[in-house]
Amino acid sequence: MKIKVLGSSAGGGFPQWNCNCRNCDGVRRGTLKATRRTQSSIAVSANGEDWLLVNASPDLLAQIAANPELQPARRVRDSGIAAVLVMDAQIDHVTGLLMLRERDTPLPLYATDVVWQDLCSGFPVGPILSHYCGVEHRPIALDGTPLALAALPGVEIEALPLSSKAPPYSPHRHAPERGDNIGLLITDQASGKRVFYAPGLGALEPHVLNAMRSADLLLVDGTLWTGDEMIRLGLSKKTAADMGHLQQSGPGGMIEVLDSLAHDAGHEIRKVLIHINNTNPILVEDSTERGILSEHGIEVARDGMTFEL
Repeated sequence: MKIKVLGSSAGGGFPQWNCNCRNCDGVRRGTLKATRRTQSSIAVSANGEDWLLVNASPDLLAQIAANPELQPARRVRDSGIAAVLVMDAQIDHVTGLLMLRERDTPLPLYATDVVWQDLCSGFPVGPILSHYCGVEHRPIALDGTPLALAALPGVEIEALPLSSKAPPYSPHRHAPERGDNIGLLITDQASGKRVFYAPGLGALEPHVLNAMRSADLLLVDGTLWTGDEMIRLGLSKKTAADMGHLQQSGPGGMIEVLDSLAHDAGHEIRKVLIHINNTNPILVEDSTERGILSEHGIEVARDGMTFEL
């Protein structure tokens, strides 16, 4: 099983188009040791040729261009993207669906029922694509039944409901429903190796912690270093928790959680932060905060990063 990080940034990318915070200004000017990043998405393959796109970033076209595996050129019009799975209905995870409108067959789209409802109402990607390639909605169950995709032979995907936030345009933004956000436990049946992927984690419930302990690779929420990061910089009035994210530092933060998981799991876990906001100091490779992560054996995802399990 191969996993490719197409985009490792949070919504807006890095640098964000309208932001002049220290990070964004520094990466533009070349005064910081930091690398540009596109918005969060991964791709999963069992054979290196057919790929499941997990979340469709607004940067999808640039990500396809940067990853030739997604364009195998087997015929005049072709794509390595066999299907798409969206973990929520956030703009930075679904806007790229519109970029796939030139398909000559309906797009297989895996989504929970509540996410599909949002994509047919508040942000009507489904109805829009019905005028182009069309969409085949394939529901994601939340009862522990694994998905078995024809494009991923020998790979099982289990969806876990997460406590987080629906998009601002969703009718249940302030009244969360089960399935608004999910994490994925992806298992290679031949090797038994597992990946847990959750770019948005607002709370770590027992079923989520159990899934994380069982994984060999964690790709988890690295959005904000502190809960008040955006507030301190004058960029927002919302805390990390308000936005549905668990901060990395401090008591109960992601670093502490990952330390405890590694201790309890009984096997080695590779720990990688993904979905990193443009304000987060861990984007700066020689920052104090990046050094702290290194001391705890935690990596920072970058675009193009590849894992094989």
